[in-house]
Amino acid sequence: MPSFDVVSEIDSHELTNAVDQANRELSQRFDFKGTGATFELMDTTVTMIAEAEFQLKQMLDILKLRVAKRGIDLTCLDVQEPLVNLARAKQPVVLRHGIDAEAGRKVARLIKDSKLKVQAQVQGDKVRVTGKKRDDLQEAIVFLRKAEVGVPLQFNNFRD
Repeated sequence: MPSFDVVSEIDSHELTNAVDQANRELSQRFDFKGTGATFELMDTTVTMIAEAEFQLKQMLDILKLRVAKRGIDLTCLDVQEPLVNLARAKQPVVLRHGIDAEAGRKVARLIKDSKLKVQAQVQGDKVRVTGKKRDDLQEAIVFLRKAEVGVPLQFNNFRD
């Protein structure tokens, strides 16, 4: 029986490249020269460090631009509140990945309500969609691309 998996993943290599490009742009911009502003990447959290809070807003724009150019969906960015003291301002940006239980149930409910001839099962951090015909699965993919789930979706492990 044909099937595919609905997942939400971030390419860590592309994320590293995006952060490196953003740091390079910071070092070349006149308004950031000598300020010590940087982007730091730890797993899937990018920490922006600057001298003032208004610089963090500019840095967030730079990060969003670089992340989008590297093919990472901006809906996975979860911008936290900035931590400001007299000398420094920090702001973590968490990149959400994986389909949590709530989003998995939402995807399964959307597929069931769509009246397509496919079934969806939540399996941990992915949703397995099965159907009798390949065309039905392709219709489900088109349907899910148009749906608003709250997390970016990718489709992999397509099997006939």
